[in-house]
Amino acid sequence: MARSENKGRANTATQLAAEMAKLMRQHARMTQEEVGAHIGYTGSAISALETGAQPPTEKMLDGLEKAIGGGIGIFTAAKKYLMLDKYPTHFRDYAGLEREALSVSSYMTFVVDGLYQTEDYARAIIGGSYPPLPEARVDELVEARMARKSILDREPTALLELILEESVLRRPFGSRKIMRNQLLYLAECAKRRNVTIQVLPMDRGLSGDYAGDRDKMKLLETPEHRRVVFVEIQGITNLISDPEEVSERAHRYARIRAQSLSPIQSLDLIEQLAGEQ
Repeated sequence: MARSENKGRANTATQLAAEMAKLMRQHARMTQEEVGAHIGYTGSAISALETGAQPPTEKMLDGLEKAIGGGIGIFTAAKKYLMLDKYPTHFRDYAGLEREALSVSSYMTFVVDGLYQTEDYARAIIGGSYPPLPEARVDELVEARMARKSILDREPTALLELILEESVLRRPFGSRKIMRNQLLYLAECAKRRNVTIQVLPMDRGLSGDYAGDRDKMKLLETPEHRRVVFVEIQGITNLISDPEEVSERAHRYARIRAQSLSPIQSLDLIEQLAGEQ
């Protein structure tokens, strides 16, 4: 249900979508109830959209495009900007870069990277965070996280790498069933031609040569072939573009990759652990 306080905190893209929806509806000489009935929503839901009290979902935008979009793709174009509004403020700059990236290489130490999360796994993590979030905000964040997965099938094809600490695969969230499905989905992703998944075993530290001791990171290559690094600790983020700093972390990532199991060995381990859940 839309809440009145949402009106005051609506982000720019949400406010613009609200104005566009109202203007296009009025141009079509339709009431809120008529538009709602046409796309499967109540008149109150259209009213909440037009006042900025409730950001539109992708399903609603698709319906508006057909009902009052005028065939010009205005609501379809709005999707990517509205989706950025759903992310936490500190994550938006990265999310915009990730969507267009030529390649994304991730090293994760505690949870599965959001690009490879199932909806249930994402909901268990987001819904279990502290301090607790309102259910509507949990829904919004889960939707935004699932939308990021479009990069898996995007054209032009993005090259994706993921290195996971073995402990990530053994740490269940939500339930054993949720974790089993998450592992099976990781195995499915690992079989894609544009995805490489490797596991860094927990015993690598015994050798005294362990490159993965400085927390998670993401390395991106932009369409302009620039390389950037994204790091996040306790909600504090840093988007690094200085070539020297990026190079240092890229070398560290390469060392972590070298210390990991091969993609085939990693897939075997993931499927083995899925069978144990």
